[in-house]
Amino acid sequence: MKARRLFWNIVDKLEALIDQGVYPVGSRLPPERELAETYNVSRPTIREAIIALEVRERIEVKTGSGVYVVNKGAASRVAKPISAFELTQARALVEGEAAALAAATIQPDELAVLKQTLEDMCVPAQADAADQQFHEVISAATRNNAIILSVENLWELRKTVPEIIASYGEVCSQSSEQRLKEHTSIYEAIASGDPSAARQAMHNHFNRLINALFDASEAKALEEIKRKTDETRGLYSISHLSK
Repeated sequence: MKARRLFWNIVDKLEALIDQGVYPVGSRLPPERELAETYNVSRPTIREAIIALEVRERIEVKTGSGVYVVNKGAASRVAKPISAFELTQARALVEGEAAALAAATIQPDELAVLKQTLEDMCVPAQADAADQQFHEVISAATRNNAIILSVENLWELRKTVPEIIASYGEVCSQSSEQRLKEHTSIYEAIASGDPSAARQAMHNHFNRLINALFDASEAKALEEIKRKTDETRGLYSISHLSK
């Protein structure tokens, strides 16, 4: 019982430091030896604490690299593959309603920030960050913590799942002017206090994005078919025999 109490004490201390931001998400915890010295316990006790933190989904152990802090539950959230299409549909549903609600609750200072993000989107180096801030301002304006958390989680997937990053990267980089136009329409609908128009403007934005994702996917599939056809043609061609 004493050993059990001891490692749980270490778990509580490390978890508190994670929550306080001393060890932020993505950072690496100190080595096992250093933790043992810091808390004046044995290394096996530290190992037990690490296992408990991993079960609680606060950290991830990467063999040969170290122990890293993760978003609580992040591993389980992405256990099942999520495509860019699924993410975009979910964002349309959640953020469409967030825009509708924000149209009735947004404050003047929030509208000012929202307008500033549109200006920032005109600067290529700031466009992506401004895009995210735009959607976060809208979710915050709903005053609904569940919606705010949902939007945060969807953006986390957007930024951390490699397949989604690649898919979005292909279409977003080719439509900066259209992206700005769509966000401007969303802003104007919210600023006018029209929930229905705000919802529709947000849906229009994501509908265009979904269609762009399909177009990119189709183009990639056709390119792959052409590549395989060219390989086959080269394999069976007899033109080189007449040379």
